[in-house]
Amino acid sequence: MRGVLAKILLGVVVLSALCLGNALYVVDETQQALLLRFGKPVGVDSDPGLKIKVPFIDTVIFYDNRLLPLQPAAEQIILGDQKRLDVDTYTRFRIADPLRFYQSVRTLEAAQSQLTQLVGSSLRRVLGQVKLATLLTPEREKAMTAIRGEVAENARSLGIEVADVRIRRADLPAETSQAIYDRMKSERQREAKELRAQGFEWAQEIQSQADRERTVLLAEAQQKAKVLRGEGDAGAAKLAADAFGADPKFYAFTRAVQTYRTSLSDSAPTLVLTPESSLLHVFANGPTK
Repeated sequence: MRGVLAKILLGVVVLSALCLGNALYVVDETQQALLLRFGKPVGVDSDPGLKIKVPFIDTVIFYDNRLLPLQPAAEQIILGDQKRLDVDTYTRFRIADPLRFYQSVRTLEAAQSQLTQLVGSSLRRVLGQVKLATLLTPEREKAMTAIRGEVAENARSLGIEVADVRIRRADLPAETSQAIYDRMKSERQREAKELRAQGFEWAQEIQSQADRERTVLLAEAQQKAKVLRGEGDAGAAKLAADAFGADPKFYAFTRAVQTYRTSLSDSAPTLVLTPESSLLHVFANGPTK
């Protein structure tokens, strides 16, 4: 009898422990709890601490109350000027209403999938009206504000609060980048050819102008040299005439010496002259006194 009572008592203790363990749950500071009774939501508990529920009847679902990241795959967006752009975004959100969140998407994975679609749709709509050049200016912030506001408004019905939506990276597609590079390369090569041709033309003009200036300078220098030479010869002739006019005998002697120099330098090694030759007069008699 005592053994049966002991077993019954032990069973009661074990059952009580199980009921107590199933009746208690702990809400962490980083969590919020949604209480379900027979699968139907009956309450939300966001305060941290030890909580009590009906054992074996109530179920607790925990959701994170911190900011959560969302980094979907890059999407190719057609901009307002028909340019294609690979846009990589990131989003920060939190579960603001656990009850609505459970009723609309239930799981975090489903919420992230829905939010990815919302962000992609808003990106295509807003950036589809924006030109590529605008994304490179401060006007880009206006587009991001519009995207963030639209996503936040649509996500509110899911029990989600969107804190931020940003473009992390925006690149041209690889084929577009290559086409732009090839076009830029061709344009630079064309400009280089034009500049070379223009430089060659300028070089020809400069060379031609330099040749003309050289010809003019040489002509002017030769003319000036001739004038100076003529003036010098005239001055020398005048000085000689004045000197010879002052002493005719010296003039005759000088002319004879000049004749000797001219005649004897071009003659053969042997020159035969008679003693009475007038050419030898100065050799024979010396200068006239």
